[in-house]
Amino acid sequence: MLEINIPEEFNIGQVCTNPESVDDPENHIAIIVDNNHRAGEQLTYAQLRVESDRFGHGLLSNGIQAGDRVMLWLPNCLEFPIAFFGCLKIGAIAVPVSTMLTGEEIEYLLTDSGASLLVTTGTLLNRLDENNSSLNALSSVVIVDGEGRSDADDSIVSQSFNEFLAQGDGRPCISNTRANDPAYLVYTSGTTGFPKGVLHAHRALLGRTPAAEYWFDYGQENDRILHSGKFNWTYVLGTALMDPLFQGKTVVVYEGQATAETWMALVAKYGCTIFIGVPTIYRQILQKTQASSELVPTLRHCMCAGEHLSDDVLNAWKERFKLEIYEAIGMSECSYYLSQSTRYPIKAGSAGLPQPGHKLSLLDDRMQPVADNQEGMLCIRLDDPGLFIEYWQKPEETKANRRGGFFLTGDYARRDEDGYIWFMGRKDDIINSFGYRISPMEVERVMKGHPDVADCVATEENVGPDKTILVCFIINKEGQNVSEAELIRYAGEHLASYKVPKKIRLVDSFPRTPNGKVLRGTLKKM
Repeated sequence: MLEINIPEEFNIGQVCTNPESVDDPENHIAIIVDNNHRAGEQLTYAQLRVESDRFGHGLLSNGIQAGDRVMLWLPNCLEFPIAFFGCLKIGAIAVPVSTMLTGEEIEYLLTDSGASLLVTTGTLLNRLDENNSSLNALSSVVIVDGEGRSDADDSIVSQSFNEFLAQGDGRPCISNTRANDPAYLVYTSGTTGFPKGVLHAHRALLGRTPAAEYWFDYGQENDRILHSGKFNWTYVLGTALMDPLFQGKTVVVYEGQATAETWMALVAKYGCTIFIGVPTIYRQILQKTQASSELVPTLRHCMCAGEHLSDDVLNAWKERFKLEIYEAIGMSECSYYLSQSTRYPIKAGSAGLPQPGHKLSLLDDRMQPVADNQEGMLCIRLDDPGLFIEYWQKPEETKANRRGGFFLTGDYARRDEDGYIWFMGRKDDIINSFGYRISPMEVERVMKGHPDVADCVATEENVGPDKTILVCFIINKEGQNVSEAELIRYAGEHLASYKVPKKIRLVDSFPRTPNGKVLRGTLKKM
């Protein structure tokens, strides 16, 4: 078992803006933001270190102290990493949130987090104003794309990002944070219908270092990582910001209207070596573009997470780009801890193996280990360094998910004889139909293999007392109109009879969260 050493003092902001592996920080590019295909804006490591120090001093000048929350409601832009690392450097807690949220949703998060300062754009702030928000207990608003506003609440200081930075002189921010001190607060779907905060410590970065070896394929000094997501998402916050910068790599992100053509064009434009996206992005590239390995000769490693990667996308990508796609499984509470790796053969359909350094078990309802090929809950040891601190201001819920020295993920899976994990989904996602337990992910994987199917979500429908049937929502490929009968026939050829959907519902799109995850509950109601 790989042991991850956790020092007593550790600060994510300090180690990501001044990594030991960067010999020439004045010229080594840390981050590139391509804004709608215009010339990319960039920060070197030296600039990122100085600007985040200035932001940290700006926070201190505005009365923000260690433990205070600072909300980052921002698109992909250079101001995001400057503000994020600046917060962490002084021991404040960064709260990244999605630009897709409404003013009402942001007002709830401001109230729940108790944020003292908001960093946002003028356009987004107008959205909050439209909600007649009093901006709660905010003491200051920092606007990245304009001047300070005189029409803001008299009790709130509103200033431009440049004005805010001018309050700091670039002196190093030295905060002797402990590895267990809180660093950032992310929000995820809650059981009450409201988002719940997941609070992470500075040690979370060290807890994810096995991914550098067992999911990423670092090894070149000039690695450039393109990520198709937004910084605010936990998945991207790790794989496109903290993790690669800790290793001294260059990150490329995009802001603007994107099409399927966008991503491989950006790989070619910036000579990216690693591409990270959700499986839907890979599917769209294959279906809607003619891009192939000849267009992106620098690309050598592809990664995905966020939803299950189907066999057909993996196989089609290998055929066209001559590359594997390495999948990982994670969650807001522990980021990614299971993954495919270049060190082991990929088994299509599996989630790979636990990354060394993460302490996982598959347990039954009595908290006992299950045998190979038996269903069990994925449980993470409480001393795993990547595990979150707590659910924000929810001590009972935090306690309820911890038992017998483990954090109970609620995700179910089985382990085969070779140690590979086959993900089945959350217990409330597993479908009980006529006495059979059916993994929707297994059904989806098969149905996505139909040549005319663009995407699929399997769910359940209650059609009578104690009578639940399996239903598949299907999106046809463009120009195709495959029938329900044909799809059920196809399912019957590839699935056990009890796994064959009883109904097919053809739709144009799926309802999704701001981070792109399918809203299965909404589909069930449909």
